[in-house]
Amino acid sequence: MLFKGTIEQRNDVKHLMEARRGYRHYRRFHKRYRPARFNNRSSSKRSDRIAPSILQKRQATLRVIKQINKWIITTSYWLEDVAIDIRALTDGFKSYSWQYQKSNRLDENIRKAVIMRDGCKCMECGRSNCRLEVHHIKPRRLNGSNTVGNLITLCENCHQKTEGKEELYMPHFFDMLNSSDNKNLNYASHVMIGKKWLREQLSQLGILYLTSGGDTANKRIDWCITKSHSNDAICITDLQPDTCNIKDWVIKPMRRQSKAKADNVLGIKHRDLVSYTYKNGETHTGYVTALYPELNALNFQSPTKHCKKVNAKKCRLLWKYNKIYWLDNVV
Repeated sequence: MLFKGTIEQRNDVKHLMEARRGYRHYRRFHKRYRPARFNNRSSSKRSDRIAPSILQKRQATLRVIKQINKWIITTSYWLEDVAIDIRALTDGFKSYSWQYQKSNRLDENIRKAVIMRDGCKCMECGRSNCRLEVHHIKPRRLNGSNTVGNLITLCENCHQKTEGKEELYMPHFFDMLNSSDNKNLNYASHVMIGKKWLREQLSQLGILYLTSGGDTANKRIDWCITKSHSNDAICITDLQPDTCNIKDWVIKPMRRQSKAKADNVLGIKHRDLVSYTYKNGETHTGYVTALYPELNALNFQSPTKHCKKVNAKKCRLLWKYNKIYWLDNVV
């Protein structure tokens, strides 16, 4: 056993793309001389496209592998191949082959699909001759999904009653529909999307072997290894280790672009890893998020606190930013 670690993937790509889309829409809306454009995003319509939020995770994995290959020659790779039937989880039964190609909604427009499912009436008061609105049972601000199972038809008055206190109505509406928010299927969906692309890329680097989660669990039990992400990676390789008691690294690929206006403060740059001890004895460790050269101060975000405008002279530089962080598991 030479090395083990766990990649800490980014989860901000979707949020950043939504913000950029908002800026783009605002800019185009104010360019009145520019004619409206529709259906012109050719890159997002191409076949075999992988969502950017998932593609960057696949690419980050390959970046780490290629970096390790500079230090250790690797000729074989083991990948735990997972097969999850998302349609069976959402519909509650094993679908026929033709049912996978058929939508499980009554209409492709999700709002119309929900209203048609609910019989074109308010599910709370039963009114039908009124303005009908579609309500997110688990609100979007709580990361609720935009799926049929998380939507219900309400009239305008009943919808206003839930405003700001959606959490109180969640059990009632879910019981009424006998459904739940399928947001917990996101991880399963992310595993399934882009795995063919990842297999092809790994096959170009060396010999690729596929295994399953059941085999991994059995080996971990037979070899008396404690369960963790990095230890499961050891069991996937089918090579019983002499020991697992080595340093467990956290591998964190970072964004390449930086919008920092200042270059450095006393040699400390944006995204460097620093630690700072307050007068009360508290020590925090995190990544630099802002620089203030005129004050010789900086901000950094630790897991426990957002430290603002701390004295850069009293900060201890732990790691220089180089696109990939290799950190102790305790950080």
